[in-house]
Amino acid sequence: MPVGGGRPAPDKRRFVSKAVEAEIARVSAKIADPKLRTMFEGCYPNTLDTTVEIGTVNGAEDTFVITGDIPCLWLRDSTAQVLPYMHLASRDKDLRAMFRGLIARQSRSILIDPYANAFLHDPAARTNLSWALKDQTAMKPGVAERKWEIDSLCYAMRLGQRYWQATGDKRPFDATWAAASRACIATFREQQRKEGRGPYSFQRVSNRPTETLQLDGWGAPTRPVGLIHSGFRPSDDACTYPFLIPANHFAVTALREMAQVAEAARGDASLAADARALADEVAAALAQWGTMRLPDGRQVWAYEVDGFGNALFMDDANVPSLLGLAYLGCVSADDPLWQVTQAACWSPANPYFFKGSAIEGIGGPHVGLDQVWPMSLIVRALTSTDAQEIRALVTALRDTDAGTGFMHEALDCNDPAKFTRPWFAWANGLFGELIIRIVDTYPDLLAAPL
Repeated sequence: MPVGGGRPAPDKRRFVSKAVEAEIARVSAKIADPKLRTMFEGCYPNTLDTTVEIGTVNGAEDTFVITGDIPCLWLRDSTAQVLPYMHLASRDKDLRAMFRGLIARQSRSILIDPYANAFLHDPAARTNLSWALKDQTAMKPGVAERKWEIDSLCYAMRLGQRYWQATGDKRPFDATWAAASRACIATFREQQRKEGRGPYSFQRVSNRPTETLQLDGWGAPTRPVGLIHSGFRPSDDACTYPFLIPANHFAVTALREMAQVAEAARGDASLAADARALADEVAAALAQWGTMRLPDGRQVWAYEVDGFGNALFMDDANVPSLLGLAYLGCVSADDPLWQVTQAACWSPANPYFFKGSAIEGIGGPHVGLDQVWPMSLIVRALTSTDAQEIRALVTALRDTDAGTGFMHEALDCNDPAKFTRPWFAWANGLFGELIIRIVDTYPDLLAAPL
């Protein structure tokens, strides 16, 4: 990674797309602010420049995408990292090949273990992540970490649907993709836990309680109400109550999207029907069990519930989040319940909302108190229709990069020089997506320096 912004030298870039390069030139020409322009030019292609490895497996396309400073493929991150390029796929055959290779890699990974969140490049290797070496769970070759997170499978479904929508290309939706899709549905059904606890448990020796699951690795008790259990949040932190509401929302949306692809690309009515039936069941359970009232009487979506009537209100910057439900397409941005919920998330009603002298936003338990994740500001801006609010959020992002030119995982709300993860491709790509959205939706907003 280059220091102080910018991109690696051309001969050091891991993947180059002519369509992406043209998009960088198009958008950069419309950004008047020199620092913001430099940040966009470095952040937007960061995934392609630094994290993509192209290859073949049995003569077929293969793409392995690391998160940045952790050299493993997270199903969630790898999808989120490449989606900002999806609107360009129809223009670039190399980009389409990259997407097909990633869909194939994710499908094979899910078939190794649908409960795993992260995978190694070599499917025969054992994990080399220091923190996962002694995990008490059914670790398999090829798995880097085995934290069960609903959204891991949702993001793989989302990648396939977005690729189909953008290209109409049937090639990646082969028998392996269909088998992985069926494994996703089966895993979600197992984790409804209607008949027993299912096969997944996880324990880790750590001085951080968010790194392990209570009750011998099975998690907190729940009552089976149709929602899907998640051991961990998209932050990789353990759930307090196992029914993680943002992830269940994403499951409903992703299952319906996968059903569209199964029908249109494969003519697989059975797979589509199974996906839709589960989505409808979870949606009904969300309507019954997914909301709560704040102390001031406002009704909001809960962050987590247990089916016994206990509910937790908070939000975490990692998507899926309550703040990110509209960004993911799980709810409409003008939905009244979500509007109240997202306002509460961006306020002291959320114990992980922080406001300091440098920046305000949402963090989470993963890094600690007073740590704002730039991702939260980006997601808020992506769903805002208030041009002045968007301007303020972009200005805050520009002014808290600590001179690096890149987004970080988290930063101290009073001192941006204190940050985590100098190389975090998901946040960089999301920032690029935001700038493109602004240029195309509010062209005057960036036409003058901020």
